[in-house]
Amino acid sequence: MHPQKPEKIDFNQEYPCPCPRRRGRLVPITLTEAFGCDRCQQIFVVEDNGHVLEQLSTTYPYKRAWRWTGHAWHLIHPKLGENYLPIALGIIFVLAIIWLPVALKLTAHGSSIIAWAMVAVLLAILPALMVWLTYRR
Repeated sequence: MHPQKPEKIDFNQEYPCPCPRRRGRLVPITLTEAFGCDRCQQIFVVEDNGHVLEQLSTTYPYKRAWRWTGHAWHLIHPKLGENYLPIALGIIFVLAIIWLPVALKLTAHGSSIIAWAMVAVLLAILPALMVWLTYRR
């Protein structure tokens, strides 16, 4: 069984490219703390005192980063605050739990339920649009 403890990245050692479906090798870039893939042409910088390899140019909404375990790269998942999905789900949660009962109570006093439904749909579209813009390529 291979150890799963992250190892420090050595600039004198060869590593496989961490990008999926690529068979490239990481080559150190002279006078920098970075690697370049000889196959996919991506550039990776070494962060966190030499323990994290981070993709420099990316089309993802957050930076992709990996740790080397001695035999393979393991993807580091982004922190909750770096992801827009929890924000969008939080907005929808607030709409459903807090705003909906208030709207229903106000409709009992003579307000139009259709107007409140239109406002709810518009407010629900906003986080959906935000997530779509974030995750599209």
